Amino acid sequence: MLQMLNLSSLPLFMLVLVRVLAFFVTLPLFSYRTLSTPFKIGFGFFLALIMVSTMEAPELAFDLHYLLLILKEICVGLFTGLIAYIILSAIQIAGGFIDFQMGFAIANVIDPQTGAQSPLTGQYFYIISLLFLLSVDAHHLLIDGIYYSYQLIPADKLISFGQQPFADFVINVFSQMFLIAFQMSLPIVGCLFLVDLALGIIAKTVPQMNVFVVGMPLKIFVSFVAIALFLTLYIGLARRLFHYMFATLHGFMQLLGGA
Repeated sequence: MLQMLNLSSLPLFMLVLVRVLAFFVTLPLFSYRTLSTPFKIGFGFFLALIMVSTMEAPELAFDLHYLLLILKEICVGLFTGLIAYIILSAIQIAGGFIDFQMGFAIANVIDPQTGAQSPLTGQYFYIISLLFLLSVDAHHLLIDGIYYSYQLIPADKLISFGQQPFADFVINVFSQMFLIAFQMSLPIVGCLFLVDLALGIIAKTVPQMNVFVVGMPLKIFVSFVAIALFLTLYIGLARRLFHYMFATLHGFMQLLGGA
């Protein structure tokens, strides 16, 4: 408590507070509009206060180097939360693939959490994945990640990139995100492809039948049945996605820390 009240730890507290607040700006769950801004600021303030009480306060002065440290903390917090958000976006991308085959691609909805347009099926999967994330206390792991990030990226040092090129790391993250999205959408898209194939055969054998009238309700019905059957598979893929997200965040912090 004395360390928290010590004015010499004020520069370190400002650096920690900036990183935590920047982390909450882009981090899934904590960046959503349903959480009020005063709550985010207050939660970040007390979290930074607790974190500073467990650190050794280095000698920092309010000079040009300190301004660069502030900018570094903003970048670290924003990009760390953005990496987590990009990886979780694989769920909505998978829903976009499914909606394109179902015929729902034109019927996007506004996500009240982010204010952006999202596909119907992708929003459904995304809500389920967020509930699963909360049920296994993964949001606590995200807070632990920002706490232990100071072991890899100290507050009093500038960013020193590691041996792995930053561009290769970002390309690998995007490729894995699309691969997981493709795996999540593959069962439904495969079923709908078989439906399209069957409708094409029927159109050739029974020309009197209007496949455009029958095809749309049939594809929607098959999609809903397939989603109900493969829902357990999606939970397993979501678990894998969360593991990959935490591993990627750790690798990203190691890259910024020069490890």
